Amino acid sequence: MDRTGIFAGDDPFVIARRWLAEAEPLEPNDPNAIALATVDADGLPNARMVLLKEIESSGNGDGAFVFYTNYGSAKGREIAATGKAAFVLHWKSLRRQIRVRGVTSREEGPQADAYYASRSLKSRLGAWASKQSEPLSSREALMAEVAKVTLQQGPVPKRPPFWGGIRIHPVEIEFWADGAFRLHDRFRFTRGSPQTGWTSVRLNP
Repeated sequence: MDRTGIFAGDDPFVIARRWLAEAEPLEPNDPNAIALATVDADGLPNARMVLLKEIESSGNGDGAFVFYTNYGSAKGREIAATGKAAFVLHWKSLRRQIRVRGVTSREEGPQADAYYASRSLKSRLGAWASKQSEPLSSREALMAEVAKVTLQQGPVPKRPPFWGGIRIHPVEIEFWADGAFRLHDRFRFTRGSPQTGWTSVRLNP
């Protein structure tokens, strides 16, 4: 396997962390933005941009990708129903991308509390006020709800019980790098379940 240079290593989470670190000083906005895909009850796909907040890695090939959301949102409901999700992380500056598919679990403990507390006060209050993905009569109605929860929650609002983290435990991770004449480099890591080891293969562009 000629997996050297930017693809070097046997742990895909380590490679993903390295690529993200290399993108951070080059991408003008949100180098951690991912296009998250889910499916609804009819099997119709949905996609939207969210921010990847952590690439967890044990150092021995185990890990997960973590983002945060309102569990009552469309993505939250769809993930709860299927227990699965996929995403693409793409960097135009580096001409690289990472594709991930896997199963999900929730992060509703101290880690979610700590991340919520790190957000700005307005963002924390907004999480309480927004009934994400539900119809909204007007911007004014939303701001009125923000004012209402500000009075209710006080100066240090706690994390809402309907808001927290989603971990994607991948069973497939593909690394893609641009190549001359569209002869791109692609390597795919796969495993049977989040508890088993990885195998990798080079793919045709």
